Amino acid sequence: MLHLAVRMAGHRITALLAVACAVLGGAALITGTGVLAESGLRSQLPTGRLAGADVVVSADQTYHPPGDLPIALPERGAVPARLVDELSRLPGVTEAVGDIGFPAAVVDARGQVVPSEEPQTAGHGWSSKELYEDAKVDGTAPTGSRQVALDSETAQAAGVEVGDEVRIAAVGRAAADYRLAAVVDAPGAGILFADTTARGLSGGSTVDLVALRTEPGAEDEVAAAARAEVQGTGLTVSTGGDRGDIESPGAGAARSLLILLAGSLAGIVLLIIGFVMASALAVAVGGQRRDLALMRAVGATPKQIRRLAATQATLIAGVAMVPGVALGYLLAGQFRDLLVDRGVLPESLPLTLSPIPAAATVLLLAAAVQVSARGAAWRTSRMPATEAVAESRSEPRNPSKLRTRAGLLLIVAATALSVVPLLSRTVLGSTATSIAGIIGAIGLALAGPALVRGLGTVAARRLRPGVSAPTWLAVSNIRGYAMRLAGVVSALAMAVVFVLTYTFTQTTVMAATADDVRTGTLAQHRLTAPGLGGLPADALTAVRDTDGVRAAAPVSSTTVVWPYKLLGEDEVESGTAMILTPDAGSVLDLGVREGSLDRLTGATVAVSSEVARTRGAELGRTVHLVLGDGVPVLARVVAVYDRGLGFGPVALSHDLAKGHTTAGLDQSVLVRTDGSEAAERELAEVVASRPGLVLEPTDTGAGEGLSEAPPEVWINLAVIVVLLGYLLLSIANKLVATTAQRRNEIATLRLNGTTPRQILAMMRREAAVIGAAALTTGVLLSVIPLALLGIGFLNRPWPAGPAWLLPALAVLVVCTAFLTVELPTRQALRTAPADALSVRE
Repeated sequence: MLHLAVRMAGHRITALLAVACAVLGGAALITGTGVLAESGLRSQLPTGRLAGADVVVSADQTYHPPGDLPIALPERGAVPARLVDELSRLPGVTEAVGDIGFPAAVVDARGQVVPSEEPQTAGHGWSSKELYEDAKVDGTAPTGSRQVALDSETAQAAGVEVGDEVRIAAVGRAAADYRLAAVVDAPGAGILFADTTARGLSGGSTVDLVALRTEPGAEDEVAAAARAEVQGTGLTVSTGGDRGDIESPGAGAARSLLILLAGSLAGIVLLIIGFVMASALAVAVGGQRRDLALMRAVGATPKQIRRLAATQATLIAGVAMVPGVALGYLLAGQFRDLLVDRGVLPESLPLTLSPIPAAATVLLLAAAVQVSARGAAWRTSRMPATEAVAESRSEPRNPSKLRTRAGLLLIVAATALSVVPLLSRTVLGSTATSIAGIIGAIGLALAGPALVRGLGTVAARRLRPGVSAPTWLAVSNIRGYAMRLAGVVSALAMAVVFVLTYTFTQTTVMAATADDVRTGTLAQHRLTAPGLGGLPADALTAVRDTDGVRAAAPVSSTTVVWPYKLLGEDEVESGTAMILTPDAGSVLDLGVREGSLDRLTGATVAVSSEVARTRGAELGRTVHLVLGDGVPVLARVVAVYDRGLGFGPVALSHDLAKGHTTAGLDQSVLVRTDGSEAAERELAEVVASRPGLVLEPTDTGAGEGLSEAPPEVWINLAVIVVLLGYLLLSIANKLVATTAQRRNEIATLRLNGTTPRQILAMMRREAAVIGAAALTTGVLLSVIPLALLGIGFLNRPWPAGPAWLLPALAVLVVCTAFLTVELPTRQALRTAPADALSVRE
């Protein structure tokens, strides 16, 4: 069977090249997605500052929902300071260091803040120096409340040396003068205060983590003893590569994004790859129907026919998978670089490269190829031998009713799925639009032969007497080879649907989000202090006391995990939550429909109407939340608002979030003025008088342009480009293979007197029908989902997005149809008819 499959494959190179390209591209996409997923599960951050610690005890920076993947928590948890002494007495421990991190920044002689990697935790105690291995110190340890040490990079950027005076702003206090006692040659060491000073600045009762140094070879024993010591406290003990996540919880939390991203890509990628591979194999096996039918005539069983088709396809797929898998690893690396460039992933988070994605890709594609090839050969293998030979040069007169009905049912199901954005005005609800389009395109592929044959019959009846020969031949081919034409049309329609629904979904959600934010933001200015790790404590009062300022309120954000019941099943959602004070209503209009933001005091929250409806969080209800540092809380719902798309699903009261964020400072203040020039000048003077403050307008534009697009939009656009390239390449190969398989047909027409010019004209008319049909059906399949998306998100029956997309897509589809038909036809015409009929492909 293997020898026969190889011999047959050698005579069908063109068609099998289309299969190889489909498998190669599919392998690259699946492998790349698998690398992202594995990296989200297994990637480890570098240990950084904790490289000198053998064992680290810290709060568990992961929430473990029952029966689901763990969720990383970005806010630093607290560890009781008393544990430092207790753990230092464990056998095998040579040193125990209680590390503290708090907001701190250096202000240079020009009044500018010296940049640092993580200003929210740049301040530490001198004992944290021991976390580094062999850190060189120039100077002496800081003593007293007015001495500090700096890492060498920060000292160089500030232009100071040991013994100089340096200004430091810490934990929201005004910048004060300190004497530089030492410079530590250790990257990222930050600003080191005397231990007593650091404890006073940070609060004193807790530390961020406890780092233990052990005797040689005692690491495992100390780790086991430490676990026994902290058992039942919610703390965790880390060694080896796990220390990286503890060193930077925020960066570790970004790893969860890779899992979500891979999960969201997997569905659409598998649908498209399955569609493309099945189409390519249908063309390849369809070109061998005569060979398979003759084998049936000489005694081959149906099972042998299907096994032969599957073996041949598997051989081609095996060859194509090798470069495809390798390309997938390269693709994952490029995608990771894009995520880093857009600020979605930290530079320090590497990809995990292992054979697991490759193995999963091989198994998945091998199964898909086997199923698709056997399905393509099913009809020929099941027919009686005489009928199979008779039908090998033509198509069935009547398309399968079961296939047509299944296709129509899928189109109806896709239309029903398009209603989701009307019911759920969320990012998750919007994904139904693109999925509905793809399902509709698959339905078109199944129902296409019947629809194309019906179209051909109508066109034939309306042909006028005396119509040109090329036109008559093109219409006859549409009627006689409806399955062939429908396969090509549905593939191009898939590309049209994918680009329209996927692109316009992103732009519509972006426009709706921007509209919510623009409408709901009453303030004209936003005050931040990114270089200080948070706003100074007196900034809010100073802004409120400025002439012309009508209102000012702090607005921050954090992460919240929300466990809830949905249809009796346990569900968990993790997302961003705003932190608001009771006076937030003076600078924000969230579209409150029930309750009031004035009640955001104590353990209270405000939720979006979508959350209130789906999670049973109506006004007055008490909900269970897990804050960003892993602390569970109970909070009462005091307001329900409509603009959840722009402002998120939940807003915490300032009191509830206090003490549960890494920096402990407000991230921004929204300022509403009377709009006068005098108020603008006064506000600018206040900002200029305080180092590190940044004043920016809240209204930055319409929010629909790519220049203002958030990182996730750029990511989705990159996905669209990659998938569209894969689709078009596969479709082009399929069209070339389909046209190349018609060489005998073209040769027969020429022997019957048809001129090469007439044949070219016939093929061009068919290409025109293919392009027009693909565009028409693709647009029709996209209209309802996009119209319902526009109604649900923008209150209008059309989406937001670039007007040039459809014309550009039309040109691309038409050019693809014409070029992939024209070039193989011209190649076929170069061969003499008699030679073409005597030579197998």
